[in-house]
Amino acid sequence: MATTERKPLLLDFEKPLAELATRIEQIRQLAEENGVDVSGQIRQLEARAMQLREEIFGSLSPSQRLQVARHPRRPSTLDYIQAISDEWMELHGDRCGSNDPALVGGVGRLGGQPVVMLGNQKGRDTKDNIARNFGMASPGGYRKAMRLMEHANKFGMPILTFIDTPGALPTVVAERQGAGEAIAYNLREMFSLDVPIVCAVIGEAFSGGALGISIGDRLLMFEHAVYTVITPEACAAILWKDAAKAPQAAAVLKMTAPDLKHLGIIDQILPEPIGGAHSDPLGAVTTLKQALLDNLEELNRLAPSERRQMRYEKFRKIGVFTELSHS
Repeated sequence: MATTERKPLLLDFEKPLAELATRIEQIRQLAEENGVDVSGQIRQLEARAMQLREEIFGSLSPSQRLQVARHPRRPSTLDYIQAISDEWMELHGDRCGSNDPALVGGVGRLGGQPVVMLGNQKGRDTKDNIARNFGMASPGGYRKAMRLMEHANKFGMPILTFIDTPGALPTVVAERQGAGEAIAYNLREMFSLDVPIVCAVIGEAFSGGALGISIGDRLLMFEHAVYTVITPEACAAILWKDAAKAPQAAAVLKMTAPDLKHLGIIDQILPEPIGGAHSDPLGAVTTLKQALLDNLEELNRLAPSERRQMRYEKFRKIGVFTELSHS
């Protein structure tokens, strides 16, 4: 029975890399067929490929970063949780008759410490994406998340959240079920929790759907992740009446990790493997796990009252500006 090789999913700006890789493979095959030693030339071409990869991924535009953040093979919440945890048990249901697969969570151990981990979960293919609403949580998903966080607070377990969503579920049914109230409730209650909260933007993070699980003591963000109030496509459709101007919107939204670090929105940028997290998932896992352990170690030294005050002050500083007089 014939088998088909799984081909990598290439982004537009990765095509020169693919062409160079094809050329290297062709030279290698021709050399083997003719018994010619071209190892020196191969090494030169491989070095050029690495240099080109570094150049491309070192100068990505905001819209290109968005493509990387949305890559279908980028590690998901469950990928990270299962890879970093010593033990893991998923918990289900909001205790109001709903269990949203777009927002997952449960209890586990990280570095031997009991923690509660939760986050947005997308699918790997069309069928799975439909089942998980493309990572867009319903009101029940946010209520499930809050239930798990209250459980963590009751038993003194730190909370880790992983954010990767185009937004909350935008349906009439979701609005009828209180989407705005569910997100607002989470925002308020997360400020009052006693335990450490570390949030990590692992992919795309847009709108209130992202905010609903991102109120924490520390907000980490992967190098090629994006985080802002609205998707570039929606922003372009509103401002310019043309969704095709999404790249222009992506630039003005200041949604990249360097922009957000400069603005004081995020606390730490997590470097990604050259080529993005999807090119080396284990490398991304190692980086994220160490960052979580380091931040938890610092936060565990603080008293609950200190963490709550720092959390409050952290968000009060966001958006502060100074008016300069021209007189």
